[in-house]
Amino acid sequence: MQKVVIIGPAYPLRGGLASFNERLARQFSSEGCDTSIYTFSLQYPGFLFPGTTQYSSDPAPSDLTIAVCINSVNPLNWLQVGKRLRELRPDLIVVRYWLPFMGPCLGTILRQVKKNRFTRIVCIADNVIPHEHRPGDKPFTQYFVKPIDAFVTMSSKVREDLRSFTSKPVQQVVHPLYDNFGAPAEKTEARKHLGIASDIPVILFFGFIRKYKGLDLLLEAMALLKQQGHENIRLLIAGEFYADAALYQQQIETLGISDQLILRTDFIPDSEVRYYLSAADFVIQPYRSATQSGVTPLAYHFEKPMLVTNVGGLPDLVPDGEAGLVAEPEPASIAQHIIRLYELGEEWFLPHLRTEKQKYSWQKLTAALKQLAFD
Repeated sequence: MQKVVIIGPAYPLRGGLASFNERLARQFSSEGCDTSIYTFSLQYPGFLFPGTTQYSSDPAPSDLTIAVCINSVNPLNWLQVGKRLRELRPDLIVVRYWLPFMGPCLGTILRQVKKNRFTRIVCIADNVIPHEHRPGDKPFTQYFVKPIDAFVTMSSKVREDLRSFTSKPVQQVVHPLYDNFGAPAEKTEARKHLGIASDIPVILFFGFIRKYKGLDLLLEAMALLKQQGHENIRLLIAGEFYADAALYQQQIETLGISDQLILRTDFIPDSEVRYYLSAADFVIQPYRSATQSGVTPLAYHFEKPMLVTNVGGLPDLVPDGEAGLVAEPEPASIAQHIIRLYELGEEWFLPHLRTEKQKYSWQKLTAALKQLAFD
């Protein structure tokens, strides 16, 4: 039986990376692997974390082995965890890399592991060059990549960025479906659960609110829709502010669009995700820049047509006119394409969505990780 360790966020931490790692662990386990996750006892110092809490309010998963033991800022801990993993001798370590801040911690742990001359290490690289730049980004990433044997990316942009740091093997795999949030709910049931009227058009912006995700562009697009006589369309904003909320509130007041918005700007627990996706007609991703987005496979799972902007890897994941529409990252284009979504209607996109989502399997990801490690 192959022994697999995943290093990255997991319960009691919350968020998309934690959900992804837990689902990946279940996939490895279903394939007969002895699987565990090593996660953080301290992920970010408080001053680096922009949200309200890093921790989940959901119950602990009973089917997963999770070691809560990595302190991201304590070098002695890095050596201890590295020694523990070196002696455990897993066949494969899958390590997530999403932020250069983690480079020293993870790079040191993995250097200790490599001393056993046995364990293969494959990195799933979410971002190599971050959206929001900070001092140390480049040297931290350079330090991290050295003990890695191979990489998986989920967008061509990250694959290209990675080439400026290493020539080691890289394979691109599409982000698997987030199928761990339950089955879709009926739209009327979902809206009743959320207290949203059943007879109005609703578009959804979902996920943590950061500058690069372009919510400000979407708010301007909502003002344009109002000017063009489409003030009946409601924008449901579901996700916690990881940017200055006051700037967005000021923009909303200046644009005079508060009556067009449904604000649910607390963290959305996993148990509630299905209701937000099921309540919407369309999912809008108005990003200013992007590598890939976890919202895309979430929308595919719930069979929701998307509007994405023509940045990064987003157009590759959402074929224009099939799984959704591709707009330019500016308000007039976003507004125009929202109108076009409603002209075409949800049903028009469904056959394409159902065909496209077949590409997004967890087994393809585990197969790629094993191939890179052992072939």
